[in-house]
Amino acid sequence: MHIAVLGAGVVGVATAWELIRDGHRVTVIDREDEAASFTSAANAGRVAPGHAYAWGSSRAPAMMLRSLWRNDQAIRYRPRLDMDQWRWVMAFLGQCNDQRASINTRRKVRLCIYSQSQLERVRNETALEYDRNDGGLLYFYRSEKSFASASSKCEILRGEGMHIEVLDRDGVVGRDPGPADARHRIAGGLWCRSDESGDAQIFTRVLKEKCETEGVEFRMNTAVHSLRADGAHLQVAETDSGAVQADAFVLALGVFSPELVRRLDIRLPIYPVKGYSVTLASGKEHQGPRLGGVDEDNLLAYCPMGDRLRLTATAEISDYRTLYRPADFTVMLRNAAELLPNAADYSRPAYWAGLRPMTPTGLPVISGTRFDNLWLNTGHGHMGWTMACGSARIVADQLAGRKPPIELTGMTLDTIGA
Repeated sequence: MHIAVLGAGVVGVATAWELIRDGHRVTVIDREDEAASFTSAANAGRVAPGHAYAWGSSRAPAMMLRSLWRNDQAIRYRPRLDMDQWRWVMAFLGQCNDQRASINTRRKVRLCIYSQSQLERVRNETALEYDRNDGGLLYFYRSEKSFASASSKCEILRGEGMHIEVLDRDGVVGRDPGPADARHRIAGGLWCRSDESGDAQIFTRVLKEKCETEGVEFRMNTAVHSLRADGAHLQVAETDSGAVQADAFVLALGVFSPELVRRLDIRLPIYPVKGYSVTLASGKEHQGPRLGGVDEDNLLAYCPMGDRLRLTATAEISDYRTLYRPADFTVMLRNAAELLPNAADYSRPAYWAGLRPMTPTGLPVISGTRFDNLWLNTGHGHMGWTMACGSARIVADQLAGRKPPIELTGMTLDTIGA
């Protein structure tokens, strides 16, 4: 079967790998000139089932409200004259309660755990190198109140089989001396041994090379403008380089997915949530962290990547623009310098902003459609790399008529929001 995968981010390339392994002919189409050049380009670099908590919590509405006049909130809301944004925000607020947060977190972590097992399989199949660090990830807290709450909340993840160790401030610094200079700012933390980190862009690009070796065709610099159907069967993808015919299509275009299928009367509850990242040089003269981690009270993530340190922060509900100003990174860099003052060269930051394809629940859409040859693998939000290999395997199984290995309630078109 000839299958066209629309999108060459980490999810699309992982999907191509699974499909070529299953014996299909695969073509990947993307408008960028290289794989992982949009959302996957400079993300947090974490494969983190231990951080699979739903964003829709009881704290989120207050953060969104304060963000209307303060720029230091982890979740920022920038209202636009955009009905899609308003509908998404209303749906998101409907998830911001303890019951829904628990349901969504449990579903997310099950997919993340399965996906990490598939990432391990892919790594064993391909021997990929991507600045991997398998020493676990640290999640620490500045206040006693937030630390106590996190120590209780992590029971949700433990209930799904995650091993999470609770550490006092000395335990945090003992596990990784990177934040030792800020010991007095840390109340305590959690260490998830099975979490890992690396460079998602490098991972995606070297996996693309493996795909090409196996026969996958990549059509880069090729934008998909529309999908043409005949009844319940998709015929072609119309691109700026002409029509592409295939026996089946997999949509993995992240934030651009909803507009493409809207004309097919498919409504995807996906909206862009902007994230900001800074990459800093970190050499032998610096005392950088050994492990990746998250300053949970500020939702600031950091990740050592060879001779670089990646910082990521902020969830901004705004629009489709990736514009930024140096001032947008002020709070992030200030918080990082407090915690990791000698970890990197802060004088030469490399800025970046990307758009996470978020659903109100935080769960991706991994689903068939009313078309017998169109499949969806999109909306992975802030957990794209963590979920990529698992959702790719699930879509390949769905195409083959095999039962999914995990329960997909909340991730299929007929159960979204359930």
